[in-house]
Amino acid sequence: MTLSLSARVAELGLTLEAAAAPAANYVSFVQDGNQLYISGQISREHGQAAYLGRLGDNISDEDGVRAARLSALGILSQIAAATGDRLDRVARVVRLGVFVACTPDFNRQSAIANGASDLMVQVFGDAGRHARSAVGVASLPAGVAVEVEAVISLTPA
Repeated sequence: MTLSLSARVAELGLTLEAAAAPAANYVSFVQDGNQLYISGQISREHGQAAYLGRLGDNISDEDGVRAARLSALGILSQIAAATGDRLDRVARVVRLGVFVACTPDFNRQSAIANGASDLMVQVFGDAGRHARSAVGVASLPAGVAVEVEAVISLTPA
């Protein structure tokens, strides 16, 4: 029997929440051929926005990494929704875009983004290694500190 994505995440001591519904006029993901484009996922716990604020202000680097990890769990929830929770459908994590709400002088966006990147490698191994952007921004939806978007390459169904 094929291991599910949620079971693989559980092996790491984590839980996938239900995939978040879009907050505005967009869809959570789009599949085009074998490419899956996942809209930005904010850090959530128990369905609520988590880690509100900005790095360099009221959010520590450690909490920023946790926020990035939660955002990446949201990416995994969207992958599970798109694939029927099939771990074997993920050929590769192609790219992550990580947005970090921060003060103008904050310059450790890459270290914060590692919270998301490290989780992808933990879940998918070498197939989780990806290209990435880590960008500082003035604010993010719901006041969260981190948002992550992704491009995933799928195996044929």
